[in-house]
Amino acid sequence: QLQLVASGGGSVQAGGSLRLSCVASGYSSAYTTCMGWFRQAPGKEREAIAAIDDVGKPQYAESVKGRVTISQDNDRNTLSLQIDSLKVDDTATYYCAAAHSRYCNGWLVEGSRFFQYWGQGTQLTVSE
Repeated sequence: QLQLVASGGGSVQAGGSLRLSCVASGYSSAYTTCMGWFRQAPGKEREAIAAIDDVGKPQYAESVKGRVTISQDNDRNTLSLQIDSLKVDDTATYYCAAAHSRYCNGWLVEGSRFFQYWGQGTQLTVSE
């Protein structure tokens, strides 16, 4: 069973940067998967942010493109999300996720439904 643990959230001032991490356990090197990041602000639906497939190809939602970078370490056990030029609107709980799919085709359209495994979330608060 694949388990995901997200970390790295905190309180940051607008304009700053932050790097979120997600460690995968119970993960076999033979198990290929699309992995992604979502966020959910209070009173809003969960929003897809970025995804990366088995061969390292990243994809981004238009709302964050140019400010975020998704990456994985070589053994694919740690997923990261770098967020630059932070805005107050970036305040949310951030979730990492993994899907039973080698590639991420369709992740933006399907959103949360595309992913089967979820981390517990890490809170990011951005202030002026």
